[in-house]
Amino acid sequence: MRLAKYLAHSGVASRRAAARLIAEGRVSVDGATVTDPARDVDETRAVAVDGERVSPEPPVVYVLNKPAGVVSTARDTHVRPTVTGLVSSDRRLYPVGRLDAETTGLILLTNDGELANRLTHPRYGVPKTYRAVVAPRAEEAALEALRHGVHLDDGPTAPARVSRGPGRTVEITIAEGRKRQVRRMFEAVGHRVVSLERVAFGPLELGSLRAGESRRVDGPELDRLRRAAG
Repeated sequence: MRLAKYLAHSGVASRRAAARLIAEGRVSVDGATVTDPARDVDETRAVAVDGERVSPEPPVVYVLNKPAGVVSTARDTHVRPTVTGLVSSDRRLYPVGRLDAETTGLILLTNDGELANRLTHPRYGVPKTYRAVVAPRAEEAALEALRHGVHLDDGPTAPARVSRGPGRTVEITIAEGRKRQVRRMFEAVGHRVVSLERVAFGPLELGSLRAGESRRVDGPELDRLRRAAG
């Protein structure tokens, strides 16, 4: 197994993030620093990250209802609360993608780097649905523009699925994952996002999960998630 994949299966990080750790010289094999992510390793090798031994572990996935003010990282240099701190697990978890601190709702945490990569990679197009309250109330012309895709400073977006909810609420589904993308899409059509909540990720829905609560994804539900990720 290639070293980057080995680290991903060990719950260290996604495969892409693991490759960066290797390039930074933070990974050793049998006591020697390795900078090639394609290096072949197996469980007989002593693989360590920052001096700490790691090995593959059974994959797990959790759904968390992220509250506002919590950051979507495994650790934070500013000592802010993190999503991993809200999930009780003996596994080394990390978030699948990110929600900005102000955005609430469904975020996945896992130690399965390959699954995390597929769920967030644009090639697999796993949809994510958000419920936004915008100001002023969105008119049909703005919603139609979102349905066709809008131009952002980092390029045009793919067409979104958009439907109007009660009052100033709009539900939007995208298959991309750029930084603060939904907020920027609404800004591009003249609307400010007052509040934003992710309510679905692929086949998984937030449902009745309360803010700060989490649950493990198992059985048929996990199978559906893996199928969605190709």
